[in-house]
Amino acid sequence: MNTFSIIGTGRLGTSLALALSKKGWTIRSLADKSLSAAQESRKIVGAGKATAYWLGAADAAVLFLCIPDEEIEKTAARLARSRVDWRGKVVFHTSGILSSKTLLPLKRRGASIASFHPIQSFSSKRTPPERFKNIYCGVEGDSRALSIAKKIIRRLGGRPLLIKPQDKPLYHAACSMASNLFVPLFDLSCELLHAVGIKGRKAGLALFPLIEGTLQNVKHLDAETALTGPIARGDEQTVKRHLRALRKFPEALRAYKILGGRALQLAQKKRIPASKIRALKKRLEEK
Repeated sequence: MNTFSIIGTGRLGTSLALALSKKGWTIRSLADKSLSAAQESRKIVGAGKATAYWLGAADAAVLFLCIPDEEIEKTAARLARSRVDWRGKVVFHTSGILSSKTLLPLKRRGASIASFHPIQSFSSKRTPPERFKNIYCGVEGDSRALSIAKKIIRRLGGRPLLIKPQDKPLYHAACSMASNLFVPLFDLSCELLHAVGIKGRKAGLALFPLIEGTLQNVKHLDAETALTGPIARGDEQTVKRHLRALRKFPEALRAYKILGGRALQLAQKKRIPASKIRALKKRLEEK
């Protein structure tokens, strides 16, 4: 069972292939629509066969579909129509939002199916295998595929997280908010520093220690305890000045009010006087 192939040699597919190969699994094929992309990934992984023939990737016991969400269902149907004997094979897709039901054509042909979504960002094909260590992977599917998924995740040093099929969209929204939507928030913060003359990468560099300290607090404490700043202190006058300064930056102002409202909910648990909570709420809700 310790053989696998990858369809889709992008950042995740290649990083997963490299990490599993380093953990003793045997890679058979790296398949992609672009043969040059598959060949590039073959050089990175150092093993397996690079191919643009997707059915050739069915030569392993485990197959990962690391392809765009909109291609998964039609790819599963295409693979299922082939003459490949799918009995006993395990097929995963790595979409965070789609359930394993998109792979049903393969299940009807005898394969075990599951979704396998690492809760991690992969910005490069050369992501170090250590990036999988201690991360969670959201999984759901049939019992045999889940058993194999758990084995793979633990082999990579990660932790399985069981998700119900109907909960995938909400699960993925949570992941996207924590990761993807942090980036525009960071960009807005840098824009404000640019406005006061702190230009280029210096703005980000000035914020990194603050961000890293906050992440450590969130990692080791609960959200209520990790929250600091004027809202956590009940400092209505500082919030008033923030809002006034942000009037020239409508996007940042809207973000401040929305996230400030959530911060206020956390601050209410800190035993801040009710009068201060009411004053802050009024400020944040002003048009």
